[in-house]
Amino acid sequence: MALNLSERPQAPMQDYHPRPDLLADRIILITGAAEGIGRALALACAQHGATVILSGARAQALESIYDAIVAAGGLEPASLPLDLETADESLMLGIATTLGDEFGRLDGLAHTAHYIPFLSRIDDYDAEQWEKVLRINLTAPFLLTQACLPLLRTAEAGSVLFQSDRVGRRALAYWGAFAAAMSGIEALMQTLAEETDGNSRIRVNSIDPGAVRTAQRRQLYPAEDPNTLAPPEQIINAYLYLLGPDSRGLSGQALSAQTPGVLRK
Repeated sequence: MALNLSERPQAPMQDYHPRPDLLADRIILITGAAEGIGRALALACAQHGATVILSGARAQALESIYDAIVAAGGLEPASLPLDLETADESLMLGIATTLGDEFGRLDGLAHTAHYIPFLSRIDDYDAEQWEKVLRINLTAPFLLTQACLPLLRTAEAGSVLFQSDRVGRRALAYWGAFAAAMSGIEALMQTLAEETDGNSRIRVNSIDPGAVRTAQRRQLYPAEDPNTLAPPEQIINAYLYLLGPDSRGLSGQALSAQTPGVLRK
Protein backbone atom coordinates (compact mmCIF):
# COMPACT_ATOMS: atom_id res chain seq x y z
CA MET A 1 0.00 0.00 0.00
CA ALA A 2 1.34 3.42 -0.95
CA LEU A 3 2.19 5.68 1.95
CA ASN A 4 0.01 8.75 2.21
CA LEU A 5 2.09 11.81 1.37
CA SER A 6 0.98 13.61 4.52
CA GLU A 7 2.52 10.77 6.56
CA ARG A 8 5.94 11.00 4.98
CA PRO A 9 8.83 12.44 7.01
CA GLN A 10 9.42 16.11 6.33
CA ALA A 11 12.83 17.37 5.33
CA PRO A 12 14.66 19.66 7.79
CA MET A 13 15.70 21.84 4.85
CA GLN A 14 16.74 24.93 6.79
CA ASP A 15 18.69 23.28 9.59
CA TYR A 16 20.51 20.52 7.74
CA HIS A 17 24.30 20.34 7.99
CA PRO A 18 25.80 17.47 5.96
CA ARG A 19 28.64 15.47 7.45
CA PRO A 20 31.91 15.57 5.49
CA ASP A 21 31.59 12.00 4.14
CA LEU A 22 27.87 12.22 3.31
CA LEU A 23 28.34 11.13 -0.30
CA ALA A 24 31.43 8.93 0.03
CA ASP A 25 31.54 6.14 -2.56
CA ARG A 26 28.51 7.57 -4.37
CA ILE A 27 28.17 8.33 -8.08
CA ILE A 28 26.16 11.50 -8.80
CA LEU A 29 25.19 12.77 -12.27
CA ILE A 30 24.41 16.50 -12.47
CA THR A 31 23.00 18.24 -15.54
CA GLY A 32 23.69 21.94 -15.93
CA ALA A 33 26.90 21.45 -13.95
CA ALA A 34 28.91 24.17 -15.66
CA GLU A 35 27.33 27.19 -13.99
CA GLY A 36 24.98 28.52 -11.35
CA ILE A 37 23.29 26.05 -9.04
CA GLY A 38 24.61 23.05 -10.96
CA ARG A 39 28.19 24.19 -10.54
CA ALA A 40 27.74 24.84 -6.81
CA LEU A 41 26.12 21.43 -6.41
CA ALA A 42 28.92 19.68 -8.29
CA LEU A 43 31.54 21.28 -6.06
CA ALA A 44 29.58 20.42 -2.90
CA CYS A 45 28.98 16.81 -3.94
CA ALA A 46 32.68 16.35 -4.64
CA GLN A 47 33.56 18.03 -1.34
CA HIS A 48 31.40 15.48 0.46
CA GLY A 49 33.05 12.48 -1.18
CA ALA A 50 31.08 11.80 -4.38
CA THR A 51 32.41 10.96 -7.79
CA VAL A 52 30.57 13.54 -9.88
CA ILE A 53 29.54 13.13 -13.50
CA LEU A 54 29.48 16.65 -14.92
CA SER A 55 26.98 17.22 -17.72
CA GLY A 56 26.50 20.34 -19.80
CA ALA A 57 26.08 21.51 -23.36
CA ARG A 58 29.60 22.91 -23.77
CA ALA A 59 32.67 20.79 -23.16
CA GLN A 60 34.87 23.84 -22.60
CA ALA A 61 32.60 25.12 -19.84
CA LEU A 62 32.77 21.75 -18.10
CA GLU A 63 36.57 21.94 -18.02
CA SER A 64 36.42 24.83 -15.54
CA ILE A 65 34.32 22.97 -12.96
CA TYR A 66 36.35 19.80 -13.59
CA ASP A 67 39.56 21.68 -12.76
CA ALA A 68 37.96 23.35 -9.71
CA ILE A 69 36.96 19.98 -8.24
CA VAL A 70 40.40 18.48 -8.75
CA ALA A 71 42.10 21.59 -7.36
CA ALA A 72 39.94 21.37 -4.23
CA GLY A 73 41.05 17.79 -3.61
CA GLY A 74 37.89 16.05 -4.78
CA LEU A 75 37.80 12.73 -6.58
CA GLU A 76 38.42 13.06 -10.30
CA PRO A 77 35.05 13.74 -11.93
CA ALA A 78 33.78 12.49 -15.27
CA SER A 79 32.78 14.90 -18.03
CA LEU A 80 29.65 14.30 -20.10
CA PRO A 81 28.97 16.95 -22.76
CA LEU A 82 25.27 16.72 -23.57
CA ASP A 83 23.07 19.03 -25.62
CA LEU A 84 19.62 18.58 -24.08
CA GLU A 85 17.94 20.25 -27.05
CA THR A 86 19.07 17.62 -29.55
CA ALA A 87 19.55 14.51 -27.37
CA ASP A 88 17.08 11.78 -28.32
CA GLU A 89 16.10 8.45 -26.78
CA SER A 90 18.87 6.55 -28.56
CA LEU A 91 21.56 8.92 -27.30
CA MET A 92 20.26 8.82 -23.73
CA LEU A 93 20.23 5.02 -23.76
CA GLY A 94 23.79 5.05 -25.08
CA ILE A 95 24.83 7.38 -22.27
CA ALA A 96 23.27 5.08 -19.70
CA THR A 97 25.08 2.10 -21.19
CA THR A 98 28.39 3.96 -21.04
CA LEU A 99 27.79 4.98 -17.42
CA GLY A 100 26.89 1.41 -16.56
CA ASP A 101 30.08 0.08 -18.13
CA GLU A 102 32.19 2.70 -16.34
CA PHE A 103 30.55 2.88 -12.90
CA GLY A 104 28.11 -0.02 -12.62
CA ARG A 105 25.42 2.06 -10.94
CA LEU A 106 24.14 5.57 -10.31
CA ASP A 107 23.40 6.78 -6.77
CA GLY A 108 21.98 10.16 -7.69
CA LEU A 109 20.64 12.06 -10.68
CA ALA A 110 20.16 15.82 -10.25
CA HIS A 111 18.46 17.78 -13.03
CA THR A 112 19.62 21.38 -12.55
CA ALA A 113 19.81 22.44 -16.22
CA HIS A 114 17.18 25.05 -17.07
CA TYR A 115 16.56 27.09 -20.21
CA ILE A 116 14.47 30.27 -19.94
CA PRO A 117 15.05 32.57 -22.94
CA PHE A 118 12.63 35.37 -21.98
CA LEU A 119 9.38 36.32 -20.29
CA SER A 120 6.51 36.84 -22.72
CA ARG A 121 2.75 36.96 -23.10
CA ILE A 122 1.16 33.86 -24.59
CA ASP A 123 -0.10 36.14 -27.40
CA ASP A 124 3.47 36.82 -28.47
CA TYR A 125 5.24 33.58 -27.54
CA ASP A 126 7.42 32.29 -30.37
CA ALA A 127 6.33 28.75 -31.30
CA GLU A 128 9.86 27.56 -32.04
CA GLN A 129 11.08 28.78 -28.66
CA TRP A 130 8.08 27.12 -26.99
CA GLU A 131 9.18 23.76 -28.40
CA LYS A 132 12.81 24.36 -27.37
CA VAL A 133 11.90 25.29 -23.79
CA LEU A 134 9.73 22.18 -23.41
CA ARG A 135 12.41 20.01 -24.98
CA ILE A 136 15.25 21.13 -22.70
CA ASN A 137 13.28 21.51 -19.47
CA LEU A 138 10.85 18.58 -19.66
CA THR A 139 11.42 16.06 -22.45
CA ALA A 140 15.18 15.74 -21.98
CA PRO A 141 14.95 15.18 -18.19
CA PHE A 142 12.32 12.51 -18.84
CA LEU A 143 14.49 10.73 -21.42
CA LEU A 144 17.62 10.84 -19.27
CA THR A 145 15.78 9.67 -16.16
CA GLN A 146 14.10 6.83 -18.04
CA ALA A 147 17.42 5.68 -19.48
CA CYS A 148 19.15 5.81 -16.07
CA LEU A 149 16.47 4.03 -14.03
CA PRO A 150 18.18 0.60 -14.25
CA LEU A 151 21.41 2.15 -12.94
CA LEU A 152 19.55 3.90 -10.11
CA ARG A 153 17.87 0.62 -9.14
CA THR A 154 21.30 -0.98 -8.89
CA ALA A 155 22.30 1.50 -6.18
CA GLU A 156 21.56 0.82 -2.52
CA ALA A 157 19.45 3.99 -2.29
CA GLY A 158 19.12 5.92 -5.55
CA SER A 159 17.83 9.48 -5.65
CA VAL A 160 16.29 11.43 -8.53
CA LEU A 161 16.09 15.16 -7.90
CA PHE A 162 14.24 17.43 -10.32
CA GLN A 163 14.95 21.14 -9.98
CA SER A 164 11.57 22.81 -10.34
CA ASP A 165 10.29 26.35 -9.81
CA ARG A 166 7.41 28.12 -8.08
CA VAL A 167 5.75 28.65 -11.49
CA GLY A 168 5.51 24.89 -11.87
CA ARG A 169 3.34 24.78 -8.74
CA ARG A 170 1.29 27.89 -9.47
CA ALA A 171 1.76 29.40 -12.92
CA LEU A 172 2.29 33.14 -13.26
CA ALA A 173 1.81 35.55 -16.12
CA TYR A 174 4.56 35.79 -18.75
CA TRP A 175 6.31 32.53 -17.80
CA GLY A 176 4.80 30.72 -20.77
CA ALA A 177 6.55 27.54 -21.84
CA PHE A 178 8.77 27.39 -18.76
CA ALA A 179 5.74 27.34 -16.46
CA ALA A 180 4.24 24.58 -18.60
CA ALA A 181 7.50 22.62 -18.50
CA MET A 182 7.85 22.96 -14.73
CA SER A 183 4.24 21.87 -14.23
CA GLY A 184 5.17 18.83 -16.29
CA ILE A 185 8.26 18.22 -14.17
CA GLU A 186 6.13 18.22 -11.04
CA ALA A 187 3.74 15.73 -12.63
CA LEU A 188 6.66 13.58 -13.80
CA MET A 189 8.14 13.60 -10.30
CA GLN A 190 4.85 12.62 -8.69
CA THR A 191 4.19 9.88 -11.25
CA LEU A 192 7.63 8.32 -10.90
CA ALA A 193 7.48 8.57 -7.11
CA GLU A 194 4.17 6.70 -7.10
CA GLU A 195 5.49 4.07 -9.50
CA THR A 196 8.59 3.42 -7.40
CA ASP A 197 6.90 3.63 -3.99
CA GLY A 198 7.02 0.40 -2.03
CA ASN A 199 8.82 -1.67 -4.63
CA SER A 200 12.03 0.21 -5.32
CA ARG A 201 15.00 1.71 -3.52
CA ILE A 202 14.66 4.88 -5.61
CA ARG A 203 13.28 8.08 -4.09
CA VAL A 204 12.08 10.93 -6.30
CA ASN A 205 11.59 14.57 -5.29
CA SER A 206 11.51 18.08 -6.72
CA ILE A 207 13.03 21.24 -5.32
CA ASP A 208 12.35 24.91 -5.97
CA PRO A 209 15.60 26.82 -5.40
CA GLY A 210 13.82 30.15 -5.00
CA ALA A 211 15.39 33.43 -6.09
CA VAL A 212 19.12 32.75 -6.47
CA ARG A 213 22.01 34.89 -7.70
CA THR A 214 22.69 33.35 -11.12
CA ALA A 215 23.37 34.58 -14.65
CA GLN A 216 19.97 33.34 -15.74
CA ARG A 217 18.28 35.35 -13.00
CA ARG A 218 20.17 38.48 -14.10
CA GLN A 219 18.98 37.92 -17.67
CA LEU A 220 15.33 37.76 -16.64
CA TYR A 221 15.50 40.55 -14.03
CA PRO A 222 18.20 42.99 -15.22
CA ALA A 223 17.08 45.79 -12.86
CA GLU A 224 17.22 43.58 -9.76
CA ASP A 225 20.00 44.05 -7.21
CA PRO A 226 21.79 40.67 -7.18
CA ASN A 227 23.12 41.33 -3.69
CA THR A 228 19.58 40.88 -2.36
CA LEU A 229 19.55 37.25 -3.55
CA ALA A 230 21.00 34.11 -2.03
CA PRO A 231 24.14 32.83 -3.76
CA PRO A 232 23.88 29.25 -5.06
CA GLU A 233 26.19 27.97 -2.32
CA GLN A 234 23.72 29.12 0.35
CA ILE A 235 20.96 26.72 -0.75
CA ILE A 236 23.03 23.67 -1.67
CA ASN A 237 22.66 21.82 1.65
CA ALA A 238 19.01 21.18 0.76
CA TYR A 239 20.14 19.48 -2.46
CA LEU A 240 22.74 17.43 -0.58
CA TYR A 241 20.09 16.28 1.86
CA LEU A 242 17.86 15.01 -0.92
CA LEU A 243 20.70 13.31 -2.79
CA GLY A 244 22.30 11.74 0.29
CA PRO A 245 21.27 8.84 2.52
CA ASP A 246 19.82 11.06 5.25
CA SER A 247 16.67 11.60 3.15
CA ARG A 248 16.00 7.89 2.78
CA GLY A 249 12.25 7.30 2.92
CA LEU A 250 11.39 10.78 1.61
CA SER A 251 9.82 10.59 -1.84
CA GLY A 252 7.11 12.23 -3.87
CA GLN A 253 7.64 15.64 -2.27
CA ALA A 254 7.69 19.14 -3.78
CA LEU A 255 10.22 20.98 -1.62
CA SER A 256 11.72 24.45 -1.42
CA ALA A 257 15.34 25.24 -0.69
CA GLN A 258 14.52 28.55 0.97
CA THR A 259 11.18 27.80 2.67
CA PRO A 260 10.89 25.25 5.49
CA GLY A 261 8.75 22.19 5.10
CA VAL A 262 6.96 20.33 2.36
CA LEU A 263 4.98 22.43 -0.11
CA ARG A 264 2.75 19.68 -1.45
CA LYS A 265 0.87 17.32 0.87
